[in-house]
Amino acid sequence: MDERRPLILIVDDVALNRTLLSDVLCDKYDTIEAKNGNEALLLLREKTSEISLVLLDMVMPEKDGMEVLSIMNKNGWINEIPVIMISVETSHSLIEGAYSLGVTDFIGRPFDEMVLRNRVNNTIRLYAKQKHLSDLVLNQIYEKTRNNSMMVTMLSHIVEFRNGESGLHVLHINTITEMLLRELLRRSNRYKINKDDIGIISTASSMHDIGKITIPESILNKPGKLTPEEFNIMKGHTVNCAEMLNSVPFAKDEPLMKYAYEICRWHHERWDGHGYPDGLKGDEIPIAAQIVSIADVYDALTSERCYKHAYTHEKALEMIYNNECGVFNPLLIECLQAIADRLVDSLQSFDWGKQADKEFFYIADSMMKDQKHPIYNQAFRQFISERKKSHFFESMLSDILFEYSYVSSVMKLSSAGAKKLGLPSIIIEDEVQAKSEQPNANWNKIRDVLHKNTSPKEEPFSVKLTLSIDGKSTPCKLKVLQIWNKNQNEAPALSSVYGHIDVG
Repeated sequence: MDERRPLILIVDDVALNRTLLSDVLCDKYDTIEAKNGNEALLLLREKTSEISLVLLDMVMPEKDGMEVLSIMNKNGWINEIPVIMISVETSHSLIEGAYSLGVTDFIGRPFDEMVLRNRVNNTIRLYAKQKHLSDLVLNQIYEKTRNNSMMVTMLSHIVEFRNGESGLHVLHINTITEMLLRELLRRSNRYKINKDDIGIISTASSMHDIGKITIPESILNKPGKLTPEEFNIMKGHTVNCAEMLNSVPFAKDEPLMKYAYEICRWHHERWDGHGYPDGLKGDEIPIAAQIVSIADVYDALTSERCYKHAYTHEKALEMIYNNECGVFNPLLIECLQAIADRLVDSLQSFDWGKQADKEFFYIADSMMKDQKHPIYNQAFRQFISERKKSHFFESMLSDILFEYSYVSSVMKLSSAGAKKLGLPSIIIEDEVQAKSEQPNANWNKIRDVLHKNTSPKEEPFSVKLTLSIDGKSTPCKLKVLQIWNKNQNEAPALSSVYGHIDVG
């Protein structure tokens, strides 16, 4: 199937001029026409992502060429769509003004057809290469955020697994931290953080207890109260983690590393100076650590541990407000009170599988504010829009959807799918195998299909099997699309699978 031909918008108030340009270019390009500036702007608004080039006349009624260029600048279209101006007016001031408003080239009338074809062709090819490079950068950024998020998740799960916990603690801290940050930014500009820091701090919060990997399991999982000596050892997880991060020989100036250090070392400090390890007081404690501190205490109170039963949401809040778990920043207490009614639902609906996308969107929003950034273009914004749209439609479906990575042996299920299958929304294969209890039968059947059907296929294929859906044995059809990495000098490698399970 041939690729779609580039689309050129021809803007000229003289019908003969439009026809002439269209005839010269029709062998390689599709064209649409506008007879004045207003029509041109309507077409640009409707077909921003489709138009590859604008051929723009200077002198026209109902907004001339310079007015069109000004509005293209205002809307950011000039960064995405090249413009070649064609005009009988060739004064130096006019040409200089056109270039200052972002035109790529200027051609005077009458023009040579060969020159026109070549300039149009070169301009479209140049922008196509730029767009291709932008898309490559975009995909690399997305993969990096997804892989970073997954690595932090797996490492945190390992710590929680060793600590005898379900792994939900890490996910809950992430969610509570994000909610508190958003509320804090809504209420105050007191701290040197902004919207762009939300995703970074939330990710860094997942590492808050990484230092526990240095603590003996006999202390971590002791069912009774710790002795003073044991508690001193336990407190060491904050300093131990900070020292581990300090020893990393790279990325010391990266925001993620900075926030991770602050959180790991100081998330047990308290507003009145009675915390540990350094006895910091008030805003001596970095704000990221203050927020994670409240999130950590709330989730510890509402979760069952080997040494305690879980408190209710209401009781946990009462204990925090009454300073029974240490004293916290009064402003953050106000933030906690503001989000309290939404907290339980937010924790229950958390989907770690979408966390990488959330972090990616934070980066994307930041980049799209900077029009000089090399990937500020329509392809970038359209990619963001499509991902958000797919997430919205997925949230409206009750279907069972999943993604499985052969590289990391991790499966991510849609929220509805996880509930129907009786599985967590994220499954780390090595962790399932390490547990002593009998693995979920649905997981075993799906995993067998994914590992036994691994011959290169370009089209989706289906496998029939019987699964337990909402606790009932149900015939199903598992439909999968395999994604293969095909490098020129290497054998094809299966990287991941996208799947859908039809029930009945």
